[in-house]
Amino acid sequence: MMAPSSSRATVRRRRRRTRRIRRVVVLVVALSVLGSWLVFSRPATSTPVPVAASAAASASTSAAAPAVDPDAVLGAAVSGLAGHFAVAVTDPAAGTGASWGEDSFVTASIVKVDILAALLLRSGGELTDDRRSAAALMIEQSDNDAATALFEAAGGASGLDEANAAFGLTATVAGTDGYWGLTSTTAADQVRLLRAVFTEDSPLTPDSRAYLRQLMGQVVDGQDWGVSAADQGGAAQLKNGWLPRTSTGLWVVNSIGRIDYGGRELLVSVVSDGSATLEDGIALVESVASAAVRAFASTHG
Repeated sequence: MMAPSSSRATVRRRRRRTRRIRRVVVLVVALSVLGSWLVFSRPATSTPVPVAASAAASASTSAAAPAVDPDAVLGAAVSGLAGHFAVAVTDPAAGTGASWGEDSFVTASIVKVDILAALLLRSGGELTDDRRSAAALMIEQSDNDAATALFEAAGGASGLDEANAAFGLTATVAGTDGYWGLTSTTAADQVRLLRAVFTEDSPLTPDSRAYLRQLMGQVVDGQDWGVSAADQGGAAQLKNGWLPRTSTGLWVVNSIGRIDYGGRELLVSVVSDGSATLEDGIALVESVASAAVRAFASTHG
């Protein structure tokens, strides 16, 4: 039998050994847990992808947004309107434009802007007092006798065609045998004519352009309808044309000019035919102008 003191010493040694074993076990477990955490939490060691490159890659894998077609938007806005017409709108400052309809139409009296522009080009902007008086009557009051006199002074049909080539009109043909009102044109060509009047991209002198704009801003009451329906500035400059066709009794009704829409200068042309009455034709032209301008502005804000 062992002595009591020897037995207590033996117990103490066993307890110390047990505690050391427990500490080792705890340490091993802790190291194992730490190692697992490091493995699962360590960031990837591959080369990081720059944000811009990542965005580009994302964009390339996603479907690209379709580009807006301004002609299609404008067409969708006006194609539901009943009638035979075409329309063109341009923002000369922004260099943007849209159109709908490629058919040719008889000009009626909107050709009077073309006649005066051709005469100013032919004369270098110099007009006699008599011709200035006739020009005022022709544009402001749509006087036909004045238009005939100035049409002849501009060189008649050949003179008008020559001037239109200089203005960049590609689908306008002057009426023959003195029938200037039967000149054929398109909405797009009429906007090209307006550019020659309202922008520096023109063979006309600055004084000639200012003179034409002045007269178009002084159209008499009762002839100030048409594209002015889309104007928000209260100072549209325009010229309208209307003509009943003897063969059908139906009306040609046209309107061209400059308007202000949301602080932007827009050039607008609407040409039409086949209306039962003048009033119907005016209503159609104004509806087309308003819808087309709103649609154009929505795609060129």
